[in-house]
Amino acid sequence: MTDDYLVRIGRLIRDARQHRGWTQAQLAEALGTSQSAVNRIERGNQNISLEMIARIGEALDSEIVSLGYAGPMHLRVVGGRRLSGAIDVKTSKNACVALLCATLLNAGRTTLRRVARIEEVYRILEVLGSIGVRTRWINDGNDLEVVPPAELDLAAMDTDAARRTRSVIMFLGPLLHRADRFQIPYAGGCDLGTRTVQPHMNALRHFGLDITATDGSYHAEVDREVTPHRAIVLTERGDTVTENALLAAARYAGATVIRNASSNYMVQDLCFFLEELGVRVEGIGTTTLTVHGVADIDRDVDYAPSEDPVEAMSLLAAAVVTESELTIRRVPIEFMEIELAVLEEMGLDHELTPEYRADNGRTRLVDLTVRPSKLRSPIDKIHPMPFPGLNIDNVPFFAAIAATAQGSTLIHDWVYDNRAIYLTELTRLGAQVKLLDPHRVLVEGPTRWRAAEMMCPPALRPAVVILLAMMAAEGTSVLRNVYVINRGYEDLAERLNTIGAQIEIFRDI
Repeated sequence: MTDDYLVRIGRLIRDARQHRGWTQAQLAEALGTSQSAVNRIERGNQNISLEMIARIGEALDSEIVSLGYAGPMHLRVVGGRRLSGAIDVKTSKNACVALLCATLLNAGRTTLRRVARIEEVYRILEVLGSIGVRTRWINDGNDLEVVPPAELDLAAMDTDAARRTRSVIMFLGPLLHRADRFQIPYAGGCDLGTRTVQPHMNALRHFGLDITATDGSYHAEVDREVTPHRAIVLTERGDTVTENALLAAARYAGATVIRNASSNYMVQDLCFFLEELGVRVEGIGTTTLTVHGVADIDRDVDYAPSEDPVEAMSLLAAAVVTESELTIRRVPIEFMEIELAVLEEMGLDHELTPEYRADNGRTRLVDLTVRPSKLRSPIDKIHPMPFPGLNIDNVPFFAAIAATAQGSTLIHDWVYDNRAIYLTELTRLGAQVKLLDPHRVLVEGPTRWRAAEMMCPPALRPAVVILLAMMAAEGTSVLRNVYVINRGYEDLAERLNTIGAQIEIFRDI
């Protein structure tokens, strides 16, 4: 076997092992070999027979490994089926990746409950593991334990994994407390056009961080003499920008004021977690945060991130486009109220239970029942705003919903350079979506959905919108190369099948 082939096989084995929640030692025990041998296999440093590949596949219950190199994952969707029953919302993907970055602040053990088992999380875990952080899935793979080393090996960072996630930009805040010089690769993730990192640089400069961008990496140097002597005013009210500023402020032994801060769901979860670490944060839920940092953090902490409002919106949209009655449990209502107000104006028939608390003890949850409704287009355009406005990531779902409504709906996705363009792919499924400019589409409804075979858009939320439209279309559709959906949703197809969808996962052999 060639070295490149061995490396590819090793990565497939590593991903399958992590997906099962096993350590290298557990896999070694199942195979009757040593942990060091498994480590060499996963790094592509050991010849491996087809018989061994088959044994590993059997041990991990993974067709990916047993087949050797598998092609991209595709979905075959039999549409026109009604959904029914109830489904729980999973924990927030965006909160989980922020919390994983935040574990770099803590010298102690961090246990995160019900962490989203998604590709974005796996990429961050790969980066953490490459620099010496020990992570393992516990409690039947539901929870994640993170133990950092005394010294990080930043030179060994897995740059391939880091380039595949935009979240790696949030390593800047905690790492400026761990090293005087370091570098991270340019952030990747969805294809959403140019997203400037300048707001991050402006915020972190207050902590002495200076960045030079060369050769595909950010080269960072920290001047320890520079500390925040006045309020940090963020030039954009971005979620990751706010999180990076919080991560930097958490280990600054003083008070840091952050203005024009995001108060979105993942930022609040990060603030709650920082409080578990002993960092006091005033103003949670507002646009002005005052962080009372702690220079050294060494605590064993246990934290449960809250549920994902964007997944809740995805499930709500699934019910609407398939004209189904569905109960969506554990909806973080504080981050869905504007969306529900707009949908109520459009004629959505729905019901909410009394509120109860998430496992973090802070976030307010409800169970939401959606019923088949005759929708009409909204009076005003659909456009995102920073929280408490309509969530930026929930905007694409309104394209599918508007396609089921009577009338014309203008959707203005002003944040991203080209995400609105991907929504025009709905026309291949029968919708009338007209692109007015790179940020605006006009949707005419109602739609008679039709089945189609198409490639998955390279942006997460538009990709799920296409999947939902396929669920509404009579006949069999095929959505090819759905890796981007796996970046943000855990077992989405399987979970939709439990409430009445018919979606088959397959690969080209």
